[in-house]
Amino acid sequence: MLLPPLSLYVHIPWCEQKCPYCDFNSHGRKGAIPEQQYVDALLADLDRDKHLAQGRPLNSIFIGGGTPSLISAAGIDRLLREIEQRVPFARDIEITMEANPGTLEAGRYQGYRRAGVNRLSIGVQSFQPEKLRVLGRIHDDAQALRAVSSAREAGFERINLDLMHGLPGQSVEDALYDLRQAIAQETVHLSWYQLTIEPNTQFASRPPQLPEEEVQWQIFEQGRDLLLAAGYEQYEISAWAKPGYRCQHNLNYWRFGDYLGIGCGAHGKITQPLTGQILRTVKVKHPAGFLDPHRAFMDSCARVEEEDFALEYYMNRLRLMESMPLSELSERTPLSQAKVQPLLEQAKRRGLIHMDAQRMGLTDQGHRYLNELLALFLPD
Repeated sequence: MLLPPLSLYVHIPWCEQKCPYCDFNSHGRKGAIPEQQYVDALLADLDRDKHLAQGRPLNSIFIGGGTPSLISAAGIDRLLREIEQRVPFARDIEITMEANPGTLEAGRYQGYRRAGVNRLSIGVQSFQPEKLRVLGRIHDDAQALRAVSSAREAGFERINLDLMHGLPGQSVEDALYDLRQAIAQETVHLSWYQLTIEPNTQFASRPPQLPEEEVQWQIFEQGRDLLLAAGYEQYEISAWAKPGYRCQHNLNYWRFGDYLGIGCGAHGKITQPLTGQILRTVKVKHPAGFLDPHRAFMDSCARVEEEDFALEYYMNRLRLMESMPLSELSERTPLSQAKVQPLLEQAKRRGLIHMDAQRMGLTDQGHRYLNELLALFLPD
């Protein structure tokens, strides 16, 4: 079986403070971050996993969090240099790092760029101070704008802005204001996604009043028109890019590629070369446990069962707006196309997908009722 492309996810768990909507594995820092110790642990974690690369180079690296920009430029430089010594980089590797406007001095951008980071994802979320306060963000609108200009001055061309809509008390006009501000920065990529209330968050215990469904739909429709008019292409449910600037790391996720995950709570997905079996890995979640020298980094490693292959594949693949080759299912999983063909025919009759002998894709109705489509692939 031909193995899929390989990426690497690196998790930095610390942030200045936990945001009330956040369900990621992040921890508000208390005092100094043990940077050198954590980088040592990340590299030791990779040492134990590097055999899973099976000779493949890394096509992309994503350093996420938490707030990775709390790590110094020297720390990121060492991390990337030593990762490359363990697993080679593809010639055109994309290396993304998340950053928050309230945690950076301009000089750090230059250091990250010199270290090899070539794509920056800035967590703006909103350009309205009152909305930022509700979201628990530590920056203001002026800092967000300065972050973008500082990133450009440091030599970053590939800049993404993270922006939320459907915020507490947000009107259509509020949401479009934020979007116009983001578009005005002329970055090549925007992640524009709806706020959802996730379990085990502050918002879950004290839910804020979110906009009505009709308002949410108006925000999406009018926002989509603004983005299309500004030259962005929607290539994923919440991702918009100028031509040639799609996020290669996320594309590998959604196309069911492989990825190693190192760091606190990091997830990985690896295909076994001889059997085609897929392994899901999860690392120890809490920093104290991850840094404990007497404890293994791996928290769990589980094989995906055959009855779950179709659902796992389509849950990822159908996030993308592009159509997909029907042959890809057999190339990326041990499952044959014949197994799912009756389910695809059923979806086509319901108007959820369009399909010919080679490719399939979602219809407009399929995008709107994606959960109904995915339910077809649930194991009996």
